[in-house]
Order: sequence, then C-alpha cells, then structure tokens
Amino acid sequence: MDDRWRSVEEIAEYLGVSRDTIYVWINEKGMPAHRMGRLWKFKLAEVDQWVTSGGASSKHSRGAQEAGP
Repeated sequence: MDDRWRSVEEIAEYLGVSRDTIYVWINEKGMPAHRMGRLWKFKLAEVDQWVTSGGASSKHSRGAQEAGP
C-alpha cells in the first residue's frame, strides 16, 4: 500500500481541481492537510474520508453554523 505524503499538485490532480481550489478548501472548508515547513502535505485516506463525508460540498465550511428559523 502506498501511504506516502502527497503534495498540493498531486491532490489537485487526484481530485480533478486546481491548486487554488485546494488552498481554498484548506483555509475555508477544513480539508485535512499537514503543514511541513512551507509545504502542505496530504494523506490520501484522510482526503478521501473528507470528500466522502461531504467536506468539499458547497454547503460545508469550517465553523459554518446551521441557519436558524
């Protein structure tokens, strides 16, 4: 099993989105990423779990609150 750390470029290609989208998801949607010096690194299992739990959906954001009545 390949459990190596992935770069922003690799995750963007894996998910079919731009690098800019990855940075937005890290900052605004709580995408699981680990800072290593100046670089962001990812584990595929964490990213897959985040995506399947709805992390990339437009309704999900870090700290978002449900709209009240």
